[in-house]
Amino acid sequence: MRIVASILAASLAMVGMASAQEVIVYTSYEKEDLGPYKAAFEKDVPGVTIRWVHDANGVITARLLAEKANPRADAVWGVAASSLGQLADADVLLPYTPPGFDKIPAKFRDPTVPPRWFGNSAWVAAIVYNAAEGKKLGIPKPESWADLAKPVYKGKVVMPHPLSSGTGFLDVSAWLQGFGEEEGWKFMDALHANIWRYTHSGSQPATLAARGEAVVGIAFDVRAARELAQGAPVEIVFPVKALGWEMNAFAIVKGAPHLEAVKKLADWAASDAAMKMYAESRAVAARPEFSKPIKDLPPNLAELIMVNDFTWAARNRERILAEWAKRYDGKADPKR
Repeated sequence: MRIVASILAASLAMVGMASAQEVIVYTSYEKEDLGPYKAAFEKDVPGVTIRWVHDANGVITARLLAEKANPRADAVWGVAASSLGQLADADVLLPYTPPGFDKIPAKFRDPTVPPRWFGNSAWVAAIVYNAAEGKKLGIPKPESWADLAKPVYKGKVVMPHPLSSGTGFLDVSAWLQGFGEEEGWKFMDALHANIWRYTHSGSQPATLAARGEAVVGIAFDVRAARELAQGAPVEIVFPVKALGWEMNAFAIVKGAPHLEAVKKLADWAASDAAMKMYAESRAVAARPEFSKPIKDLPPNLAELIMVNDFTWAARNRERILAEWAKRYDGKADPKR
């Protein structure tokens, strides 16, 4: 009887595994975050599994637009809200209201009814300064964006490429909104003279600064804090003016191959359990009641960020990127 019971149990387990539904999720989250999110979801929602497809924010946006007539992804998760605004305008996203949506503050969710996306957490622009290299080369710590246009930083600054990286685009959008378009382009002209290279990853400028390959990386808060926690001799600067930010957001792809399963993922991604997880590794969480201090980041970071017009950023994205590429693409890293 024990043998029969064991065989039956094994058979039932195999049936359960065979019936598990896999959802394909395009993401730009930091790779360190993917394992914990997947494990928590699959524990809470048996029968549905996640297959991540990880790439830069701009690459994912372009891929979803190209796949519109034949969708391959079920969802996007951890992709910039400004990109999701562009995708929503292109009718790539499925309107869906998960339970708990109304608990998310208005600035972190799509205002359309029914909504096409909702935010999870934010990432914030930051200057990562290698103090050891700066001291050795006589290059001071910058305190503002304007400082980075000074001749002393020539060839010592690395920035993400805005056509590939959501972090790069949030920087450009913030400068144009915060300084005004005319002054924003003038600033970027001056900054470009000091840029060593534009990377296709939003994380890489922080890594290059941490290694001392660059003195300054224009990066974002979480990656900067992680480099510092790993012992890099860096200091993190949050400029007072035009401090840009973006929102990691979730959306279901219109025409998703596994619609019922991905709705379960959407419900979980908006749940209290998920919102608490976002807050564990992000200084600015969509549900502020769950926020916790993050080591080496200001406890009031949510109060320092600028007012960000995501609708303007989404609707002007292509125009901005075309102008940026015309002016500055010569220092871009080779495309992958």
